[in-house]
Amino acid sequence: MLLEIHHLRQDYTAGTLDAQTVDPDPLRQFEAWFKDALQAGEPEPNAMTLATATLDGKPSARIVLLKGLDPGGFVFYTNYDSRKGRELEANAHAALVFMWMTMQRQVRVEGIVEKVLPEVSTQYFQSRPKDSQIGAWASTQSAVISDRSILEAKVAALETQYAESDYLPRPEQWGGYLLRPTCIEFWQGRSSRLHDRVQYLSDNAGGWVIQRLAP
Repeated sequence: MLLEIHHLRQDYTAGTLDAQTVDPDPLRQFEAWFKDALQAGEPEPNAMTLATATLDGKPSARIVLLKGLDPGGFVFYTNYDSRKGRELEANAHAALVFMWMTMQRQVRVEGIVEKVLPEVSTQYFQSRPKDSQIGAWASTQSAVISDRSILEAKVAALETQYAESDYLPRPEQWGGYLLRPTCIEFWQGRSSRLHDRVQYLSDNAGGWVIQRLAP
């Protein structure tokens, strides 16, 4: 065995979760928990695991940042030509996971992803720091490159090209996605691994069925 980690263990006692008292709308429940995470000083509270899969079901996952929450769902931005972008183009089913250890809470989201409107992507892109805009242009995300110097040379050229500009045009291959949830689960860690789990399932008519799940 490479790592002796079987003994690592923490008991969870930070809170409770009751299916009878959660908000009827899971997005409002998420908003409340997100505000709790901010107030608790959770580092990077908008960091989330994004899981995608190829058309034949081969999964992949990575950490991305939530950049918006609206009545339709969860918004994030990326390069459409990246691995996740290609997988979402082939298979729009995706999942998100938020983990806020300060409060011993987790949120799991499943749903269907669609691109946001181009003007929305452009507005967000040009609100980012200029260095981040340059980085988006310089990086052929997920493509193989032989050396970091190639990336740095592209950055230097773009810095010269746009030295007099406050912002750059948005690359066509870069933009936002909206994940429209069909299932959201809220998890509160409890003692002895008897965790509280509350699941919202879409009823396909604009409402939600709320259920308690066994830990």
